[in-house]
Amino acid sequence: MKYPLVTAALLACATPLGAHPHIFVDTGLEVIVDAEGRLTHLRITWAYDEFYSLLVTEDRGLDPDYDGVLTETEVASLNGFDMQWVEGFNGDTVLLNGTEEVALSGPQEVTTTFSEGRIITTHLRAVEGDVPDAKGLVIKPYDPTYYTAYEVASKVGIEGNDNCRARVKMPDMSADLRALQADLSALDANTDPGDVGLPEIGEALANEVVITCAAL
Repeated sequence: MKYPLVTAALLACATPLGAHPHIFVDTGLEVIVDAEGRLTHLRITWAYDEFYSLLVTEDRGLDPDYDGVLTETEVASLNGFDMQWVEGFNGDTVLLNGTEEVALSGPQEVTTTFSEGRIITTHLRAVEGDVPDAKGLVIKPYDPTYYTAYEVASKVGIEGNDNCRARVKMPDMSADLRALQADLSALDANTDPGDVGLPEIGEALANEVVITCAAL
């Protein structure tokens, strides 16, 4: 996740020891498939944890009375705060056709809401280039550095084709991966895992969404 620099500074100051990852995101996915069974778009929902949401609203001077309720104007001012992606950023979402990564557009149709102390945003991404058959495609939401932890927290929706389904595959937690996860948790908030020789494990810990489609 590429986050505002001021908020990043707040995280560095406020996040307690043993807090890798720093941001937790419940991820929703809607897969849009055409009548021929080709995947054309992904609609992605990010529901941020309450602590990160609080940091963002404080950073922007929102909710000054701390009642956990934002006005429509305040919510509108948040819209797009997490969509200012630097060049080359993949949106922490990878779409795979076998071993080949399928190119996706930047964020479109961005929305933002605020509920129960959490910022919730959605965006649409279009498949670029040749539109692949949905059957067998894999979607992996993850931050390689595991600074942000994404979890597919709800049923994955399929729109446009009743022949397709999606299932969520959890990561294979080997003993080595559990040990690396424990090593990360032992780091303080200001330590870059790479500086102490720890590898990027975000992909290994990612949920995989596998698309299956019955024959037409």
